[in-house]
Amino acid sequence: MGFIKEFKAFAVKGNVMDMAVGVIIGGAFGKIVTSLVNDILMPPISALMGNTDFSDLKVDLSAVRNAISSAGDAVVNAVAGADGVVEKAAEVAPIYWNYGAFIQQCIDFLILAFCVFLMVKMMNKLIKKEEAKPAAPAPAPAPSKEEVLLTEIRDLLKEKK
Repeated sequence: MGFIKEFKAFAVKGNVMDMAVGVIIGGAFGKIVTSLVNDILMPPISALMGNTDFSDLKVDLSAVRNAISSAGDAVVNAVAGADGVVEKAAEVAPIYWNYGAFIQQCIDFLILAFCVFLMVKMMNKLIKKEEAKPAAPAPAPAPSKEEVLLTEIRDLLKEKK
Protein backbone atom coordinates (compact mmCIF):
# COMPACT_ATOMS: atom_id res chain seq x y z
CA MET A 1 0.00 0.00 0.00
CA GLY A 2 1.42 3.35 -0.97
CA PHE A 3 2.20 6.04 1.55
CA ILE A 4 -0.51 8.39 0.26
CA LYS A 5 -3.17 5.66 0.27
CA GLU A 6 -2.17 4.67 3.79
CA PHE A 7 -2.34 8.30 4.96
CA LYS A 8 -5.74 8.74 3.29
CA ALA A 9 -7.07 5.62 5.03
CA PHE A 10 -5.78 6.97 8.36
CA ALA A 11 -7.10 10.52 7.89
CA VAL A 12 -10.58 9.47 6.79
CA LYS A 13 -11.14 7.04 9.66
CA GLY A 14 -14.01 8.00 11.93
CA ASN A 15 -11.86 8.29 15.06
CA VAL A 16 -9.49 10.78 13.48
CA MET A 17 -12.36 12.92 12.23
CA ASP A 18 -14.04 12.78 15.65
CA MET A 19 -10.78 13.83 17.28
CA ALA A 20 -10.40 16.76 14.86
CA VAL A 21 -13.91 17.96 15.64
CA GLY A 22 -13.15 17.60 19.35
CA VAL A 23 -9.99 19.68 19.06
CA ILE A 24 -11.78 22.44 17.17
CA ILE A 25 -14.68 22.53 19.61
CA GLY A 26 -12.24 22.33 22.52
CA GLY A 27 -10.41 25.41 21.24
CA ALA A 28 -13.66 27.34 20.98
CA PHE A 29 -14.73 26.10 24.42
CA GLY A 30 -11.38 27.27 25.83
CA LYS A 31 -12.09 30.77 24.54
CA ILE A 32 -15.51 30.70 26.20
CA VAL A 33 -13.95 29.65 29.51
CA THR A 34 -11.29 32.37 29.20
CA SER A 35 -14.00 34.96 28.63
CA LEU A 36 -15.98 33.55 31.57
CA VAL A 37 -12.96 33.92 33.84
CA ASN A 38 -11.76 37.30 32.55
CA ASP A 39 -15.11 39.01 32.06
CA ILE A 40 -17.47 37.39 34.55
CA LEU A 41 -15.58 35.87 37.50
CA MET A 42 -12.48 38.03 37.90
CA PRO A 43 -14.15 41.48 38.15
CA PRO A 44 -16.13 40.59 41.33
CA ILE A 45 -13.10 38.84 42.81
CA SER A 46 -10.89 41.84 42.08
CA ALA A 47 -13.56 44.15 43.56
CA LEU A 48 -13.48 42.09 46.76
CA MET A 49 -9.68 42.35 46.81
CA GLY A 50 -9.71 46.11 46.42
CA ASN A 51 -9.94 46.63 42.64
CA THR A 52 -6.98 44.41 41.90
CA ASP A 53 -6.74 43.04 38.38
CA PHE A 54 -4.98 39.70 38.53
CA SER A 55 -3.33 40.21 35.18
CA ASP A 56 -1.70 43.37 36.59
CA LEU A 57 -0.18 41.58 39.59
CA LYS A 58 3.57 41.48 39.08
CA VAL A 59 6.88 41.92 40.81
CA ASP A 60 9.46 44.25 39.29
CA LEU A 61 12.73 42.32 39.08
CA SER A 62 14.58 45.25 37.52
CA ALA A 63 15.99 46.22 40.93
CA VAL A 64 17.72 42.83 41.18
CA ARG A 65 19.17 43.26 37.69
CA ASN A 66 20.31 46.78 38.51
CA ALA A 67 21.94 45.66 41.78
CA ILE A 68 23.81 42.89 39.98
CA SER A 69 24.82 45.30 37.25
CA SER A 70 26.07 47.85 39.81
CA ALA A 71 28.06 45.19 41.62
CA GLY A 72 29.56 44.06 38.32
CA ASP A 73 30.47 47.65 37.45
CA ALA A 74 32.16 48.10 40.84
CA VAL A 75 34.21 44.94 40.28
CA VAL A 76 35.21 46.08 36.78
CA ASN A 77 36.22 49.49 38.15
CA ALA A 78 38.20 47.96 40.99
CA VAL A 79 40.03 45.53 38.72
CA ALA A 80 40.67 48.05 35.95
CA GLY A 81 41.70 50.73 38.40
CA ALA A 82 39.47 53.26 36.76
CA ASP A 83 39.00 56.53 38.57
CA GLY A 84 35.41 57.12 37.62
CA VAL A 85 32.35 54.99 37.58
CA VAL A 86 31.53 53.10 34.38
CA GLU A 87 28.92 55.00 32.43
CA LYS A 88 25.43 53.59 32.52
CA ALA A 89 24.29 51.81 29.40
CA ALA A 90 21.18 52.92 27.61
CA GLU A 91 18.00 52.51 29.60
CA VAL A 92 16.83 48.89 29.43
CA ALA A 93 13.29 47.59 29.64
CA PRO A 94 12.05 46.58 33.07
CA ILE A 95 11.77 42.91 33.96
CA TYR A 96 8.51 41.75 35.53
CA TRP A 97 7.52 38.51 37.18
CA ASN A 98 3.84 38.26 36.10
CA TYR A 99 2.42 35.98 38.76
CA GLY A 100 -1.09 37.44 38.32
CA ALA A 101 -1.34 36.10 34.78
CA PHE A 102 -0.32 32.68 36.13
CA ILE A 103 -3.08 32.82 38.78
CA GLN A 104 -5.59 33.73 36.09
CA GLN A 105 -4.47 30.79 33.88
CA CYS A 106 -4.80 28.43 36.86
CA ILE A 107 -8.36 29.61 37.43
CA ASP A 108 -9.06 29.11 33.70
CA PHE A 109 -7.72 25.56 33.95
CA LEU A 110 -9.76 24.71 37.05
CA ILE A 111 -12.99 25.92 35.45
CA LEU A 112 -12.24 24.08 32.21
CA ALA A 113 -11.36 20.87 34.09
CA PHE A 114 -14.57 21.16 36.12
CA CYS A 115 -16.66 21.60 32.95
CA VAL A 116 -15.01 18.59 31.30
CA PHE A 117 -15.61 16.57 34.49
CA LEU A 118 -19.32 17.49 34.41
CA MET A 119 -19.57 16.55 30.73
CA VAL A 120 -17.91 13.17 31.28
CA LYS A 121 -20.11 12.53 34.30
CA MET A 122 -23.23 13.36 32.25
CA MET A 123 -22.10 11.08 29.39
CA ASN A 124 -21.43 8.22 31.83
CA LYS A 125 -24.91 8.67 33.29
CA LEU A 126 -26.47 8.55 29.82
CA ILE A 127 -24.49 5.42 28.94
CA LYS A 128 -25.62 3.73 32.17
CA LYS A 129 -29.26 4.59 31.38
CA GLU A 130 -28.90 3.05 27.92
CA GLU A 131 -27.36 -0.10 29.41
CA ALA A 132 -30.05 -0.33 32.09
CA LYS A 133 -32.91 -0.32 29.58
CA PRO A 134 -34.24 -3.84 29.11
CA ALA A 135 -33.57 -5.10 25.66
CA ALA A 136 -36.61 -5.77 23.52
CA PRO A 137 -37.30 -9.49 23.33
CA ALA A 138 -35.87 -10.99 20.21
CA PRO A 139 -38.51 -12.15 17.74
CA ALA A 140 -39.03 -15.87 17.66
CA PRO A 141 -36.83 -17.44 15.05
CA ALA A 142 -38.56 -18.71 11.95
CA PRO A 143 -39.29 -22.44 12.17
CA SER A 144 -36.92 -24.68 10.31
CA LYS A 145 -38.05 -26.73 7.31
CA GLU A 146 -38.27 -29.85 9.44
CA GLU A 147 -40.51 -28.13 11.99
CA VAL A 148 -42.79 -26.86 9.21
CA LEU A 149 -42.98 -30.38 7.73
CA LEU A 150 -43.70 -31.96 11.13
CA THR A 151 -46.41 -29.36 11.79
CA GLU A 152 -48.09 -30.21 8.49
CA ILE A 153 -47.93 -33.95 9.26
CA ARG A 154 -49.47 -33.33 12.69
CA ASP A 155 -52.26 -31.27 11.19
CA LEU A 156 -52.98 -33.99 8.57
CA LEU A 157 -53.12 -36.66 11.27
CA LYS A 158 -55.58 -34.56 13.28
CA GLU A 159 -57.83 -34.25 10.24
CA LYS A 160 -57.89 -38.02 9.69
CA LYS A 161 -59.13 -38.66 13.21
